[in-house]
Formats: sequence, C-alpha cells, structure tokens
Amino acid sequence: MTAPSNHVVLVNEQDEPQGTMEKMEAHRSPHLHRAFSVFLFDDKQRMLLQQRAHSKYHSGGLWTNTCCSHPYPGEAVDVAAARRLQEEMGIETSISKAFDFVYKADFDNGLYEHEFDHVFIGTYNGEVQPDPNEVAAYCYKSLAEINADMELSADKYTAWFKIALPLLEAHLHKASSASLAV
Repeated sequence: MTAPSNHVVLVNEQDEPQGTMEKMEAHRSPHLHRAFSVFLFDDKQRMLLQQRAHSKYHSGGLWTNTCCSHPYPGEAVDVAAARRLQEEMGIETSISKAFDFVYKADFDNGLYEHEFDHVFIGTYNGEVQPDPNEVAAYCYKSLAEINADMELSADKYTAWFKIALPLLEAHLHKASSASLAV
C-alpha cells in the first residue's frame, strides 16, 4: 500500500483504475472514482447507522450506513473498508464483499458523488467508539424501521444510502433464499 493520501482512484464502469485525482477535485467534478460502504448488523438483525458529523464536506448531519469512504491509491478495497471502520466507528470485525454499484449524485454545495461503490456486510455486537470528527451519532434500527422512516423523512438520509438500501435488501433476500435451498 502506498502512504495515506488525499487522492482517490479514478475508475471506469468496470472498476479498472484510470489514474488518481485529489479527493476534493474529484468531488467538484463528476469523475467516477472507487469507494466503499460497510453495513453492519447486530444479532437482532438491526443495522448500525451513523449520522455524519455536521462538519463533513457534504451530507453533514445526514444518516447513513455504518461506514463509507475511499481506498487510498494502491490499497485493496477490503483492507481500506476494515481500516476505515476502525477509524470512524472504533470497530474491528470481519466483513465480506456483498456487491457493487455505480451511482451519481449532486449536492446543494456544488459537489458531486460519482462512485463505483463496493458494498461490504458484517455482524457486530460490541462497543461502538465513533470518532466525533466523523460521526455525530449512531443507532441500531431494523430494516423495517429504516424503510418506514425513509418514507416519512427521506431527506434525513444520504443519497448513496437511499440507492444502496434496496440493493442491499435484494442481496440479503437472495442470500437467505439460496441458504434455504441448500
């Protein structure tokens, strides 16, 4: 892995590296770049959500999945996801790749997200020690509670979470159907 960097990995629609760009520049222009999202659940099947710190460069104060970020240039995505989970939430646990998707969103402050997002899932029941510079609050909610809240207050959630949640639910349904068929 190269040294920590404020650069992101630019990719094409197949997630093939196309170079690097300074992170804020990539968010000022809609260049597709590599990212990841981690979704953790406890033994009661509740998702661990975080409210992004209000000082974040976009989507501050909004609720989202357990953790998300970008790998450093030269860093494996799974390694980056585990690293960032520890940095943001103070959590070390096993995670596994579930799926990926591409999305594009623009924000009121003139920034964009155009990301090839690798989604990881895992189980965690221990203590959460979030970094207050990254996380304003956290909570556990069932998928039913999250969906009901999103129907009433979708504007409380990040753009990528609103896209990823139905994809995650489809993945979980497919995985549970496959395990029942065995």
